Amino acid sequence: MATSYGHYSYAPTPTTDVDAHPHATYLGNEHIPEDERFNPASIPEKSKAYDDTSPYSDADGYPMRAEPSGHKPHGDLEASDASLVRNAAEPGHAGLQDLEYADPYNAERSKPGAEKASPFVQFMGMHESRSSLQQRIDLKKRGVGRQRYPFVVWILTAAMVAILIYELVANKNAQGTPLSFKPVVNYMLGPSSTVLINIGARFPPCMKLVESVPPTMQIGCLNNTANPATEICTIGEICGFGGVPNGNPNQWFRFITPIFLHAGIVHLLLNMLAQLTVSAQVEREMGSGGFFITYFAAGIFGNVLGANFALVGRPSVGASGAIFGTVAVTWVDLFAHWSYHYRPVRKLVFMTIELIIGVAIGYIPYVDNFAHLGGFVMALFVGTIFYPVISVTKKHKIIMASARIAAIPVAVLLFVLLTRNFYTSNPYAACEGCRYLSCFPTKSNDYCKGTGLTVQTSV
Repeated sequence: MATSYGHYSYAPTPTTDVDAHPHATYLGNEHIPEDERFNPASIPEKSKAYDDTSPYSDADGYPMRAEPSGHKPHGDLEASDASLVRNAAEPGHAGLQDLEYADPYNAERSKPGAEKASPFVQFMGMHESRSSLQQRIDLKKRGVGRQRYPFVVWILTAAMVAILIYELVANKNAQGTPLSFKPVVNYMLGPSSTVLINIGARFPPCMKLVESVPPTMQIGCLNNTANPATEICTIGEICGFGGVPNGNPNQWFRFITPIFLHAGIVHLLLNMLAQLTVSAQVEREMGSGGFFITYFAAGIFGNVLGANFALVGRPSVGASGAIFGTVAVTWVDLFAHWSYHYRPVRKLVFMTIELIIGVAIGYIPYVDNFAHLGGFVMALFVGTIFYPVISVTKKHKIIMASARIAAIPVAVLLFVLLTRNFYTSNPYAACEGCRYLSCFPTKSNDYCKGTGLTVQTSV
């Protein structure tokens, strides 16, 4: 009767008593499965000492080991067994490998050097396109994306932490303390509004000529801690970066710099919590290239929208618009891969609640709801272009291709039209009620009808 062990089968054969016939020859009938990948050259050198022998089976059918040709005396058997134990304990000396625990096949490592993806293709996250459809679906269900580490998120987070430290140092140099408590308390535990304006907050009077807030208007200086102000400066002086030459503000870079600034420690912690979780997962799924474009397109457009419709005298900072853009990508993912998500309806409900909470947070001072909403809307289009969607049916492929083609001109037109509107017209004339999307009417802000800026003209 044959006995099978693992991947090998052994059949017992007639044997002779070892003690009675010590010099008898023993033959085994070992059957080894054929494997076209088997390479005799891969047998370790130490095992070649047994080439002249054949394993045999005992009376019960269990395999036994015969001595090699030129065998050692009986007294040396113990030393021989000890050496075999040492060889078995050393990694790399095993002749067989348990396939169940073997390292999985790595297709990328097996590619010839000429077929490996270029750094640009890897950055854009396109090197996974050769994967089989079923493999992509399985990885999608497991939450595995195009890359393992969110490098862009880590770099952005480190930069934002460093910049907040710079903000606190700037406020200490101006007011004597890292945190601003006078003339107005910053509940975000950060610098004063004038310091934020000076180092790059989105502030339309520094970006274009605003009739209600001209460059010559006087407000409290960076070092002012009194209310009413005792240190008076003009808007042009507060803007910094060389001031306002010829009385014509044109600091266009304030569409970009607010993404890296935060109103304080609390503001930074809230944003980085979302960035290191939601945004990091989106980067893993999209790849760093597509994520980078989507992140900054959402952040910049959020500031463009806010510059058009928010109160012109209220500075705005934060990466919230860009982070909301990454949240929008999760909506693209949900609707494009509805059948691959666990309880998609329930997930949609939770995502809707999270979006409402994010919009509510946009009414906090220094935070702009237009940045949130603008980043979300823009990322719906840009995310559709770059997000790797799995299409199983021809109909789904046509729908996604059409959506991507349509998203490109829409995203470009939104940027062009709103940027042009900011520089050439009065945004409030286009949508007077839009200001309430980011302003909660109170007496202090003239019920959202003023500029949002507290003016100090007396010494």
